[in-house]
Amino acid sequence: MELVPIHKRVIGLDVHQAQITACAILEEADGETRIEQHQLGLGAFKKDRRALAAWAAALNPDEVVLESTGIYWKSPYAALEVVGIRAKVVNARHVKQVPGRKTDVGDAQWLATLARAGLLRGSFVPPAKLRELRVISRQRQKLVSLLTSEKNRLHKVLSDAGIRLGVVVSDLHGQSARAMIKAILDGQPPHEVLHLASRRLKASREEWYDALQGEWTASHGFVLDELLRHIEELEASIARFDARLLSELASEKNALALLQTLPGVDVIGAAMLLVEIGSDRSVFGTPDRLASWVGICPGNYESAGKRKSGHIRKGNPYVRRLLCEFAHAARRTKSAFQAKFQSLIVRRGYQRAIVALAHKMLRTIFFMLKRGEYYRDSATNYEQISVQRNASRWIKALTRFGFIPAAA
Repeated sequence: MELVPIHKRVIGLDVHQAQITACAILEEADGETRIEQHQLGLGAFKKDRRALAAWAAALNPDEVVLESTGIYWKSPYAALEVVGIRAKVVNARHVKQVPGRKTDVGDAQWLATLARAGLLRGSFVPPAKLRELRVISRQRQKLVSLLTSEKNRLHKVLSDAGIRLGVVVSDLHGQSARAMIKAILDGQPPHEVLHLASRRLKASREEWYDALQGEWTASHGFVLDELLRHIEELEASIARFDARLLSELASEKNALALLQTLPGVDVIGAAMLLVEIGSDRSVFGTPDRLASWVGICPGNYESAGKRKSGHIRKGNPYVRRLLCEFAHAARRTKSAFQAKFQSLIVRRGYQRAIVALAHKMLRTIFFMLKRGEYYRDSATNYEQISVQRNASRWIKALTRFGFIPAAA
């Protein structure tokens, strides 16, 4: 099939870890079309990326396209951005299954050919500032996963030693439980460890004493001590990541405040979400396109009027994980999300209900950011609740500072 050209000067880049293959299709003023292909000399080092950017800029292209190959597209994209070229990053799924395109030169040429015909749609690439902050945000998610794994391991080692603290406390890493674990590691007997239990805990002294009895060995003590040190190091590291992320997003405080009005979203969750999707909704256009990019929307595969599959597609795993965390928290709040979850879990099961709730929350977030409006729940009036809880304190403060006259 002959592809009708829309752009006259295009460049296709096939990006790999140690090599970048480039192909330029250029239509000259006399109507002649020439093809320039480069494979050798365009490697993956900084000097090579600069040479690539200079070569591309000299050709004055209408369009530059490259596949979103892992993380390897990011450095060439940044190099092109420096010379004023806003490249188009395309989903490899759209162009990978093309017969006869088995070589890198062929892949680059095919990308250029499709780009010349205007058949490629670029993926969302956030501004340079947010791309930098993604490194912080995504590493924080990795640290949180590691912290969760270490906490679970500590619980398992305690159980292996016969210590059943998890039976009498809801949070094994709360203030009281951690103090008691440290006391056990210091060699204190159970009757002294009991004094560290908070009075707010419901378990009786007998239950506490029984939970602290176990088959403690030196090996258990060594592993628990190392685990506890690692957990505290991870917690301190995560706190530093949080502080850095929030300080870098100081200019986005309005968007952060807006997102926090949504049930289940805290300040860190709002910051990590904003880093991934940005605050400009015009780049996605519709909530459906945003949900498709995230990979949180149901599949839409039909043939002969029959729906074949409803599985979600691949997308941004970091945003999907955040949204599912928001959904887990929102289902416990007195809001429309709780009612939505309860109606879905009966028919769809827990996991599918969480994914559906995450999809609903993402659509809500889209319109909140687009309109600049805070969340208004159809089931609960949060403003009224806030006023009821704080009205007397606000009135006292206003009276104390002279904004309203004191009662006679």
